Amino acid sequence: MRLVILGATSAIAEATARRFAAERAHILLVGRKGQRLEAMAGDLRSRGAGRVETMVCDLVEERDVRGLMEEFASIIGGIDQLLIAYGFMGQQREAELDPEAAERIFQVNFNSVAAWSLAGAEVFERQGHGTLLILGSVAGDRGRRGNYVYGAAKAGIAALAEGINHRFAGKGPRVVLVKPGPTATPMTRGMDRSGPLWSTPDQIAGVVVGSASASGGGAVAYAPWFWRYLMLIIRNLPSRVFNRLDI
Repeated sequence: MRLVILGATSAIAEATARRFAAERAHILLVGRKGQRLEAMAGDLRSRGAGRVETMVCDLVEERDVRGLMEEFASIIGGIDQLLIAYGFMGQQREAELDPEAAERIFQVNFNSVAAWSLAGAEVFERQGHGTLLILGSVAGDRGRRGNYVYGAAKAGIAALAEGINHRFAGKGPRVVLVKPGPTATPMTRGMDRSGPLWSTPDQIAGVVVGSASASGGGAVAYAPWFWRYLMLIIRNLPSRVFNRLDI
């Protein structure tokens, strides 16, 4: 199995890579931090990965996404699974007041992820198989005052993933949008992470790996599973109730 991970040094991406390494996958790690990528590669080889390669790339600033996606495929002989695992939460209040701060959140979480998703979809459609795995967020399920700029970007990615899945219907490839709830990663450092709804990167990785196979479930996977039902309730709350909640 040949796996490309974009944003490979994120905590969830690293935990996911370790699980795939145990299955002797061939893995290409892509991200900005060369030394960190090389350290990860050594770790994954020691865990049983069949082959690990690295490439340094600023995924947000890169413009030749189609050309690089073809290069990724050539490095490891094709792509069976593509995981897009990077993101940037930013500060909600800053984004409300500073258009550049809001633009950065949209650029990282929507524009860039969308571009790489479409490039990956082109590869998968041409070869007739493959799974596009995208890390979304439960924040995209309903706009909440505490993070609606970030949530809007994630909602856009959810619509994009659904559309690509529709495009793939009957053709072989598939898309899985993994929607984690709050997770203890560097992105959430400084937040109160003591509540029972918080997850670890390895818990999210288990959902990603379980969703990667054709038998792994549907086009959307909540991580952990109970977020599907919590967000179902939140999405269906009447506005007069929802607007009184501090969530």
